Amino acid sequence: MTTAVSPIPLSSSPFFRRIVTTTALLAIVFTAITIGTHHQPGTSFGWLSLLPTALVLVFALVTRRTAEALFFGTLIGLLMIDPNNFIVNAVDVSITVMIDETIAWLILVCGLMGGLIAIMEKAGSILSFSETLVKRVKTKRQSMILTFVLGLLVFIDDYLNAIAISSSMKRITDKYRVSREKLAYLVDSTAAPICVLLPISTWAIFFASLLEANNIAEAGQGIVTYMEAIPYMAYGWITLVLVALVASQKIPDLGPMKAAELRAKNGQPQPDGVEDIDFGGNGGAHPSAIMGVLNFVLPMVVLVGTSWYYGIDLLAGVFVAILFTIVFYGLQELMPVNSMFDSIYDGIKVMLLPLAIVIAGFAIKNVNSQIGLTEYVIETVAPHLSPALFPAIIFVLMTTLVFVTASSWGLFVVAMPIVLPIAEQLGVSMPLAIGALISASAAGSHSCFFSDSTVLSAQGSGCTAMQHATTQIPYAMIGIVATTVFFLVVG
Repeated sequence: MTTAVSPIPLSSSPFFRRIVTTTALLAIVFTAITIGTHHQPGTSFGWLSLLPTALVLVFALVTRRTAEALFFGTLIGLLMIDPNNFIVNAVDVSITVMIDETIAWLILVCGLMGGLIAIMEKAGSILSFSETLVKRVKTKRQSMILTFVLGLLVFIDDYLNAIAISSSMKRITDKYRVSREKLAYLVDSTAAPICVLLPISTWAIFFASLLEANNIAEAGQGIVTYMEAIPYMAYGWITLVLVALVASQKIPDLGPMKAAELRAKNGQPQPDGVEDIDFGGNGGAHPSAIMGVLNFVLPMVVLVGTSWYYGIDLLAGVFVAILFTIVFYGLQELMPVNSMFDSIYDGIKVMLLPLAIVIAGFAIKNVNSQIGLTEYVIETVAPHLSPALFPAIIFVLMTTLVFVTASSWGLFVVAMPIVLPIAEQLGVSMPLAIGALISASAAGSHSCFFSDSTVLSAQGSGCTAMQHATTQIPYAMIGIVATTVFFLVVG
């Protein structure tokens, strides 16, 4: 008896999907070239300035590939700007991004932070610290609350928070079957809010300098003006409360996080398709529990202390912390000096992927600046602003812009000179306006799947940026909606 074989539907065949995909990509490229050919230099792109970022979002959601989506959007934007000089402009953007002071700082900080964590990992310091905490943590709830509390203590910079806390807490949360996605959420959603709300952080120093540069604050008074706005930085306050409630299991798992936690409950904290950070072998725990903890804590204390001493400069802090750690570990003969330098190189290699994503994000930001995305959106909305609605509208608008550009800092270099004078003209309280802007910076960064904090938190926790972003977005949306309501009421 012959069994009939059902034919494979044409739409399900790999060949057909490749044809459709190729056709769609060629159509997008052709459209971008057409726009670039007919666009008059010096004139606004109007609503077409939204196209590269929209394509990034669609590409990333379809493929789950972050860096590739960003580079694709960048290339489409460059074709829109000038298809005849596409290659030259692509080279110029690449060089501009790579010599950008922020990117140089980011590469050095993240690379050296990876190196410092690698030394502590290989020397067994992280294991010693984790084992000491494990003896005191008895439940899943306690492991999550401890993660939250440690995040509050490392308040000087969100990068430090994202890398150090996630690396030190993974073993503990794994033991109690907390998904890596929830660990990433706890770390990420504690890092930026606490850095925003405390005026002795890299966020505060940056925004205070912008306030002085735009004559919103007098020279030397930027921090004072920043502090006046802290009560109105609603997203930071709301998010910290939300994280505390999630950590204490007062709020149930939502959306994709529910599936991630179910997977962890069944014995798989780490998602499929993700390899944990491998520094080339882990050292054993120190025979002395006290020394084991000190070997982890002291380099962190030196890192935070010297960063503060050098004007909240994390690069200076991590440089001094590495030197201290090499000497401190060397005196104990924990590992050979050559091995410590090899660990630094290994740590830098581990950070290459998240750095590539952040660099690609800066590239699309550069293109968006050239096509006037930020100016177009703000100028379109500005005529409809009123004193009562200004804080809420600016919060939602700037959150959206940060989300689509992943620029939680750089965007405000462009936006602040436009937004704050409008607030002053409308008679809006300046601390309230500043609070709305900085709340938007944190909210947009949390929501964006390719922002630096999202990428670094995911890397440190052991999941992809997309896995972290999709599980975090329901909680971020709660914070965004609640913050919008706050600004509507206060406005």
